[in-house]
Amino acid sequence: MIDLRSDTVTKPTPGMLKAMIEADVGDDVFSEDPTANAFEKRMAELFGMEAGLFVPSGTMSNQLCLNVLTRPGDEVIIDETGHVFNYESGAAAHLSSIQLRPLKGNHGKLTPELIKTAIRSKNDWDPHTRVIAIENTTNKGGGAVYTREELLAVSNLATENGFYLHLDGARIWNAMAATGIEPEFFGSIADTLSICFSKGLGAPVGSMMLAGGDVIRRARRMRKMWGGGMRQIGLLAAAAEYAVDHHQKMLEDDHRRAKRFAEAVSEHPSFNIDPETVETNIVLFGVIEGTADEALQTFSEAGIGMVPFGPKTIRATFHFQVDDEDLDKVLKALDNF
Repeated sequence: MIDLRSDTVTKPTPGMLKAMIEADVGDDVFSEDPTANAFEKRMAELFGMEAGLFVPSGTMSNQLCLNVLTRPGDEVIIDETGHVFNYESGAAAHLSSIQLRPLKGNHGKLTPELIKTAIRSKNDWDPHTRVIAIENTTNKGGGAVYTREELLAVSNLATENGFYLHLDGARIWNAMAATGIEPEFFGSIADTLSICFSKGLGAPVGSMMLAGGDVIRRARRMRKMWGGGMRQIGLLAAAAEYAVDHHQKMLEDDHRRAKRFAEAVSEHPSFNIDPETVETNIVLFGVIEGTADEALQTFSEAGIGMVPFGPKTIRATFHFQVDDEDLDKVLKALDNF
């Protein structure tokens, strides 16, 4: 199957497996895994943060960030399509006793003008606005990216109002490939940053929380409390580091293939999409007649996997284990409609 369901479906490459096998490991609960320690330090320095914390998933990273930035009863402003709001099992309420304030942004992106409409007063009966959470790139927003100016504007608003800014960078590597923004810029505008290695980069497991040293120390204890204390995690950190070193350069090809597919879909009478909205590796397109599930069945019969993103919306996500030959087969499958 040509698997476009997600960029999380990739398998470890031979080089990645070799890096895992050769990793120098220790017990990370005792802070004694040299590979993990070095990788955390390297990523923190890369993004201009003081410290890093390797975690199993982006959900844990996001939730750790929100937990250490808030107190029970606080509120987090977020786009209504945000991963934290849609795909983390209500964890913010369950784990941190905070609530989310979803806003209708543009392709998953928030603006200062929109955020201002949701800022709470500091009355006793109000939840207190504490954090602005943004996602870059946006998943349900179709892989849209923030520009440098847009990020600065949101960051400045947060600073002016005494709020924290959390950046969910699950696909931050795609955002950097699309915009050319240097990694340390993201550390300069955010208080906490979550970066993922198991999506576009293709590691089998792992995300990292980046923040100030005191924040990471508090998060490390909370990670243990939530069952995220791991042992010889250098095996996983080595895979993630290999992905950073060897797979970043492939992201631009993923974007190119996604845009080529979007252009073909836009010319097909059975579907609708504005190809100009495709900025990275995610393609969201609509089904004109019938349902997404019916269209997905036709794709499946041609050996192509995608996922529904609504009753009449389909998501296709490109990754480095889908090459140009695979793309040609996907484009050919459009003839079945």
